[in-house]
Amino acid sequence: MRKPVPGPLFTWVKRLSWVELGIFSLLILFWLLPGFDSETMVFGWAHGLGFVALCLVIWVACGKREAPYTLLAATLTPVGPVGSVIGIALIERKGLWVDPRVRAGERRTKRGKDAGRPNSSAIRPTEDAAP
Repeated sequence: MRKPVPGPLFTWVKRLSWVELGIFSLLILFWLLPGFDSETMVFGWAHGLGFVALCLVIWVACGKREAPYTLLAATLTPVGPVGSVIGIALIERKGLWVDPRVRAGERRTKRGKDAGRPNSSAIRPTEDAAP
């Protein structure tokens, strides 16, 4: 089975993971501080719905081979969005669980094939060019 290659949906996974981590952090803050019952309820609902949305987006990205299933597993741990942010950091910095031939800055075509670096072959010397 071929390894996934991060694509456009992976960018949305990353953004949604950070938003969900912020909501989760505020939920923990309001839960720990006394007297913030309504804020705890609001951020609890926001975290619940956001976490389900994050898991669905990661699941779709896994199905499109734009994210590894280990990222979904990291997200479904008890720490939730913390696991997804750590998993994304491991993917981006160390290249874990993704195709090692893909480097930062490369693009994908709609069919998921590597399109190479932008403008990599835009300027080629002509045969008439003097050395």
